Amino acid sequence: MNDTFVTFQGWVGGEVVYRTPNGIGVANFRVATTPRLKRKGDWVDGDTTWYSVTAWRTLADNIRDSVRKGDAVIVHGRLRSDNWQRDDGQYSTKLVVDASLVGHDLTRGTSTFTKSARPERTDSDITSEIKELIHQPVDETVRPDSWGDPIEPDLDEPDLDEGAPNTFGPGAAA
Repeated sequence: MNDTFVTFQGWVGGEVVYRTPNGIGVANFRVATTPRLKRKGDWVDGDTTWYSVTAWRTLADNIRDSVRKGDAVIVHGRLRSDNWQRDDGQYSTKLVVDASLVGHDLTRGTSTFTKSARPERTDSDITSEIKELIHQPVDETVRPDSWGDPIEPDLDEPDLDEGAPNTFGPGAAA
């Protein structure tokens, strides 16, 4: 993968927006970072960079319950840019971080950790889930990518199960 991962410290610039599209929690908030620079012997503020942060599932739930406007946070995640053309014809770019870790910056204050409660699951629930997955027909199984999203089959690629030559591993064509 050629993803760019970043870790940065900044200040939450507004309230966390929490939604549950399709029953999956997602939290969005913005973080401002302003570097301190030494110019002509004096320390001055550099240009502020704004990041839009998106978090999913349990991380989103915990952010909703923990992070407030003005909090100092540390964010780690995959960096991407969203580009679009505005109504006035100008092009804009927004830096977005798909967060994998978010926490309070303890160099700026204190925080109290409370472990999240996990929903109770019985052994019979887990056993029935496993049986369902094992006995599912192969053609209905969808492979997930590294983020857990289903991978759409590429119709242009030959399927090795349908008579295409094996080019990898033992028995591969030379």
